[in-house]
Amino acid sequence: MDNQNLHLSYNSEDLAFPEVLVENDLQHVTYTPQGVCSVKIDFDIDSEGKLHNVAFVRGCNGNLKAIGKLVEGKDAKEIADILRGNDCAGRGTSCADQLAKAIDEAV
Repeated sequence: MDNQNLHLSYNSEDLAFPEVLVENDLQHVTYTPQGVCSVKIDFDIDSEGKLHNVAFVRGCNGNLKAIGKLVEGKDAKEIADILRGNDCAGRGTSCADQLAKAIDEAV
């Protein structure tokens, strides 16, 4: 199988697994966050491990757009380290924390 067209998809009612599509040196990830207002996170990781096109569906629109702008072109692992553990309103997680989890599972 050609690695540039690799498609992995996981479904689970209890766990969030990323859906990963690799195409043209970009790994596209779609992640279903748990315990937050956002219902979907999409992003790309290039061949150098840099984040691109981070987008959230639902949630705090302005703040989540700002996260996407702030992390654009940054190292995915470094961003995950920064965002991991961020809490929103005592939920034990946040949209930023869920992005970190998605990155951790994708890299």
